[in-house]
Amino acid sequence: MIKTYQKYITRNYLKTVFSMTGIFFCLVLILNIFEEINYFKDIEITFLFPLFLNFLNAPSILYNIFPFIFLVSSQFFFLNLIEKNELIVLKNFGIDNFKLIKILTALSFILGLLVVLVFYNLSSNLKYIYLDLKSDYSSDDKYLAVITENGLWIRDEIDNKTNIINADKIEKDYLKVVTITRFDSDFNLIGYIYADEINIKKNEWFIKKATVNNNETKNTIKNNFFFQSNFNSEKINTLFSNLESLSLWELLKLKRDYKDVGYSVSEINIHLQRIYSYPIYLSIMTVLSAVIMLNIGHNKPRIFYLLLGILLSVIIFYLNRFVNLLGENEKLPVNLSIWLPHIIMFILITIGLVRINEK
Repeated sequence: MIKTYQKYITRNYLKTVFSMTGIFFCLVLILNIFEEINYFKDIEITFLFPLFLNFLNAPSILYNIFPFIFLVSSQFFFLNLIEKNELIVLKNFGIDNFKLIKILTALSFILGLLVVLVFYNLSSNLKYIYLDLKSDYSSDDKYLAVITENGLWIRDEIDNKTNIINADKIEKDYLKVVTITRFDSDFNLIGYIYADEINIKKNEWFIKKATVNNNETKNTIKNNFFFQSNFNSEKINTLFSNLESLSLWELLKLKRDYKDVGYSVSEINIHLQRIYSYPIYLSIMTVLSAVIMLNIGHNKPRIFYLLLGILLSVIIFYLNRFVNLLGENEKLPVNLSIWLPHIIMFILITIGLVRINEK
């Protein structure tokens, strides 16, 4: 049975978290609408369209700032208890600080699971719709690159011609076992180009040995053949870097497809590990906030605690980002690059919890 004090703590904590989530969601909408309007400033559309796009993109942004929402929510939860002297009342009924933190940690972990299983998948679907709609107004809308179980596929329009490129594998700056099918502006077949390997470091691809078929003549062998494209290895890597538009199940499928074509899965592994660790991350942020609030003076204005929360959020964000980049560049093992910041914060929190009941 859930005891009365547990119901009271749960209700008040959830109320604080939902209130803060609503406030941050409104801030995201306000701040992001200017970026959307600026993007469409030279395009004739109604004001409702960027507003609609803003609503589609906001949940994805909100997901990324949930750890800091939980940190600030916990701060204000404790402020409310302190201002109403309810922290003392709870202690008089045998609910010490450590027991209170355990309840909040469990709540944060459960909320974290719901965020990952429900909110993340919803926000990723909305993000996909957002990117799909916005791409219609992008200068890159004539280009497309995808990875499937059949390899890497690229559609590239250049010089009024459309090239459909299929490669079995991609290894750094090289495409392996490549077929290029060429069409004219009316999508009539022009011919084919076959190659075992193509260097795509630059937009002018270099093929050491190419087999060229012009659809009217037999195959001819051309050495040191150059092929012009809108793509290079850097641009292809950029196209596959937005993983926030994929649900958890789509990420797992994409990982299998990447492995099939020899494409690096480091970034996907980091993204997946970040999702897996999210409930623990939210719990750690909650405990961190509780330790800070119970170990500093309570006679300061609310703005002080808010600024303190923002400062901590910035420090934690850059710590996470720095270590994650080491993982993406394979300077650290992928798992360690995600969990190391959590381990560091956990150690700091443990030190703060040693005498928490004496506060």
